[in-house]
Amino acid sequence: MNNNEDKIINKDKIIIDGEGKILNASEATVIDRNKATVLKEKNFNGGRIVYYILGLLEVMLGFRLVFKLLGANPGSGFVSFIYSISEIFLVPFNAIFRSASTRGIETEALLEPSTIIAMVVYALIAWGIVKLMAIMMGRNDSEM
Repeated sequence: MNNNEDKIINKDKIIIDGEGKILNASEATVIDRNKATVLKEKNFNGGRIVYYILGLLEVMLGFRLVFKLLGANPGSGFVSFIYSISEIFLVPFNAIFRSASTRGIETEALLEPSTIIAMVVYALIAWGIVKLMAIMMGRNDSEM
């Protein structure tokens, strides 16, 4: 590698001559730019995992919100599963607002503001966790 642009130097005040040799360096490390990019991508999978978990939670809460609004049959297996799993995540938000219901001919539509609030709060918590991870790893916003 004779091109200085293809190298990243981990130490300050290191001089590389035209042939790629290091001058005036003590314990310097030269890293290939392609390898450094791969290392950077592998090191920040934590943020992707947090956003993946958030995505699963948001989808589940979104299903619950739509099912309640449309008056889905709670006796259905899938609807019952969504209600039972999502109830755990709504416990901290249940007493904030009362639910509004409208009775139709066959179904009862229910608006749960606690579900909407939970979706927003969990998204903010996930965003905060990812930002904290980035700060702890010394990364800026463009590297996430």
